[in-house]
Amino acid sequence: MIQSMTGYGRSVLQLPTKKVTIEIKSLNSKNLDLNVRVPSYYKEKELAVRKKLAAALVRGKIDFSIYVEMTADETTTSINKNVVNEYIQQLRNVLFTDTKDDVELLKMAVRMPDALATEREELDEEEWQEINAHIDFALKEIVQYRIDEAASLEDDFKLRIFNIKKHLEVVNSLDKERIENVRIRLRKAIDDLKVEIDENRFEQELIYYLEKLDINEEKVRLANHLDYFLQEMDSEDSNGKKLGFIVQEMGREINTTGSKANFAPMQKSVIQMKDELEKIKEQILNVL
Repeated sequence: MIQSMTGYGRSVLQLPTKKVTIEIKSLNSKNLDLNVRVPSYYKEKELAVRKKLAAALVRGKIDFSIYVEMTADETTTSINKNVVNEYIQQLRNVLFTDTKDDVELLKMAVRMPDALATEREELDEEEWQEINAHIDFALKEIVQYRIDEAASLEDDFKLRIFNIKKHLEVVNSLDKERIENVRIRLRKAIDDLKVEIDENRFEQELIYYLEKLDINEEKVRLANHLDYFLQEMDSEDSNGKKLGFIVQEMGREINTTGSKANFAPMQKSVIQMKDELEKIKEQILNVL
């Protein structure tokens, strides 16, 4: 069963004083590319989160975020009154004014360093256990999303493989006609020269030439690669890289068949096989 690298998972946890939203997004990538954003008071758990994500998602460009929205009346940020008053007094001295309208001065003062004090929230292990459970839930969501996304890819791959097999059957059916066509063209070329030739030598040279154009090995290997692709796609593990290697081997056999074909009707089928293979290559990049 294959999986797509495109996916999305989300979970929301309502705690007594805050709402915690966990989001995981995934796109295709050659390797694992993790981008983890968590509030500062959860930073000590970041390494554990990275390991969990790597084990579950394996590969892809992963964006993981924890958003915290405070819902209680209490706040961890307070105003340093003494500092702000000192700033206001200094600003008044700079402006040389005794005005009692300090609104504008206050606006400037609260932007100054240390005007606001934020108490560092300590990590609550029980709270983190709840968050960790919701991370697991979001991971299950994104994995299921990947599986569902891959279902359409799988159907498309099977269609393309089936089409290549049909074109390969056409190539097989044309092979005898192709060999005869080559024989006729060579005989005609010799006849046009209007010279006497040794028939035995001609037959030997013809056999040697036809051996160079023989595509039986390419046809057998391509058929094996097509079956192997379907077999690997139906295996329990999703291995996009392995499927990509098989696709490369298919391309080699198809290209060699095309270069040896030397027969227009057969080359037409080869081009159609290449077209189907290119469509597989485009989609295989998104398989885990």
